[in-house]
Amino acid sequence: MKRCMSVGCLLLGLALTPRAEACTGITLRAADGACIVARTIEWGGSNLNSRYVVVPRGYAQRSYTPEGIDGMRFTARYGYVGLAVEQKEFVAEGLNEEGLSAGLFYFPGYGRYEAYDPARRDESIADLQLVAWLLGECRTVDEVQEAVGRVRVVAVDPRASTVHWRFTDTSGRQLVLEIIDGRPVFYENALGVLTNSPGFEWQLTNLNNYVNLYPGSAPGQELGALRLSSFGAGSGFLGIPGDVTPPSRFVRAAFFQATAPRQSTAEDAVRQSFQLLNNFDIPIGIEFPEGKVSVDIPSATQWTSASDMRNRVIYYRTMYDSRIRSIDLKTIDFGRVAYRDAPLDRVACQPIEPVEIR
Repeated sequence: MKRCMSVGCLLLGLALTPRAEACTGITLRAADGACIVARTIEWGGSNLNSRYVVVPRGYAQRSYTPEGIDGMRFTARYGYVGLAVEQKEFVAEGLNEEGLSAGLFYFPGYGRYEAYDPARRDESIADLQLVAWLLGECRTVDEVQEAVGRVRVVAVDPRASTVHWRFTDTSGRQLVLEIIDGRPVFYENALGVLTNSPGFEWQLTNLNNYVNLYPGSAPGQELGALRLSSFGAGSGFLGIPGDVTPPSRFVRAAFFQATAPRQSTAEDAVRQSFQLLNNFDIPIGIEFPEGKVSVDIPSATQWTSASDMRNRVIYYRTMYDSRIRSIDLKTIDFGRVAYRDAPLDRVACQPIEPVEIR
């Protein structure tokens, strides 16, 4: 019970403290048929102590509830690799051996889970453990949709904020899950972009406010006796929002993704996804009042990841090390490997490689 209370306090702190709780997700498709899902994860209030976890088939867990670690029991049918925040059970992004990708995104103020009922604890799962359960349970987004209908998603601390989720399988089909008024609602995400609040349908509608944007340069025009012309390339995007709010990031992600040239191979698309997501890194400081920065971390964007579902590879880089690292699930025997977890960074410092001049 003590451990559960500490987790609840942690989640409440994350939920109630205004600190760049932001995530930006994009989807790229390569000419060779591969689909790449990529995303950032932000939190400017503290180091999330993120870890990767390797979960074998047959690994058993139990969900947190507001009363303790006494919720639904679940055992992985499929092995997976996940990126967890704060503690190893809370997988925020992951990929399983069948090619299913799953991730959660902060969703304050708009979602609402059903109230926790202790009499139904055996079918109740914490929102921050839903990714872990579904990665171990499902092969496709259709299976995800069916599985979610069998459980009740609850908050460990009912005062904490909600999240919503993105699921993608090897076909490239992607679903967004939001729990509204206690009921799960799935949306087809043909666009492949996701951020935070408001809800997904509102974000799609909001794109219509930017119907004037297009790639390239705006043509010159006459304004009375004046001749107006572009200062430089890219003026067709004049008016695209540049702040870090979720609606603005959704718009930028949609237009940057749509205008990016299609890459030949999955690996090229992975590299491109990291380049595109450079535009969404949030520096420490802008979410605090001046002089009130309270944490010594180099960025509010704590890590960025990409998943290649077809080739079963998950990639990541962090605020401490911008080198892209990868875990190839095809090299892991999930029937024999032991459960393990380890920090994303061995050393919390960006390596600098000297260039020798002789």
